[in-house]
Amino acid sequence: MKLIVKVFPEITIKSRPVRMRFIRQLAKNIRAVLRDLDPAVVVNGVWDNLELETRVTDPKALKEMGERLTCTPGVAHFLQIDEYPLGDFDDITEKCKQHYGNELAGKIFSVRCKRAGKHPFSSMDVEKYVGSKLRRECGAAGIDLKDPEIEVRIEVRDQRLFVIHSQHNGIGGYPLGALEQTLVLMSGGFDSTVAAYQIMRRGLMAHFCFFNLGGRAHELGVMEVAHFIWKKYGSSQRVLFVSVPFEEVLGEILGKVDNSHMGVVLKRMMLRASSAIADRLHIDALVTGEAISQVSSQTLPNLSVIDCVTDKLVLRPLIVAHKQDIIDTANEIGTADFARHMPEYCGVISVNPK
Repeated sequence: MKLIVKVFPEITIKSRPVRMRFIRQLAKNIRAVLRDLDPAVVVNGVWDNLELETRVTDPKALKEMGERLTCTPGVAHFLQIDEYPLGDFDDITEKCKQHYGNELAGKIFSVRCKRAGKHPFSSMDVEKYVGSKLRRECGAAGIDLKDPEIEVRIEVRDQRLFVIHSQHNGIGGYPLGALEQTLVLMSGGFDSTVAAYQIMRRGLMAHFCFFNLGGRAHELGVMEVAHFIWKKYGSSQRVLFVSVPFEEVLGEILGKVDNSHMGVVLKRMMLRASSAIADRLHIDALVTGEAISQVSSQTLPNLSVIDCVTDKLVLRPLIVAHKQDIIDTANEIGTADFARHMPEYCGVISVNPK
């Protein structure tokens, strides 16, 4: 099977050295996530897309390959194709008939051609010729460029012809390992898991920092969802899970801090501790799942007070997200069930918060 992997469009507007570095990193990441399914997988390409070839034929393994590619940061989409040497227009038509001929009878269709390289013809020339001939020879009902029932998709790249079978969308973003690292403050709930996904989807490596307020069971639960997110979206890179015992800190807060201030003070202490951990790991940015005014500690004044304890950049990818949108995203990425069964230990201190 051969796939054409299209890179995230923002990569293509980078300078030549940055663009090539990002694409090399993406190729390396794809090999890493597919290695256990096919140790001999071949991934080549250095400019605007990557070509992936595998000799694996098991349908289950091929399906798993596709699912992993859709979750790999840096992949905009990928195409399953058959490749042929480029011939004349009649030869292109014959190759299209082999793959689409039986589907076109009685259907409204269009021909879409993309072209790269120098040729004595345009993409539109190919579309007109192939479309006209397929209509006559395959019994199609007609051609409609705006709303066809079937799209016959081909690409001409230099002296090669690609006939496209299907397209699968990826999550986009930049490839992991090409940008900086972050430390995600992880509670295991809806917000922190979606924030971690958003960061990884953009291409930032996410290490996980968990503040344990509920003992070993809580720790294992958060480790499980962190591993799930890493395995699905970031397994091309090795990351850390840092667990910080915080019960005694919480105990001091409960004994020495006014009820109304406990939430803010606890978050300040978490930010202090995570900043120290980030320093040791040479990480410059922290990530939280906070959204404006979702709870009292997340008002603008309180977020400002919390941030005062660190010089680190604090990233909040969900800062303007609605709770239902966050829950919907958690359902889409597979973390919602973990979050629904995760105890909310911070809730024990939310008494008359300011």
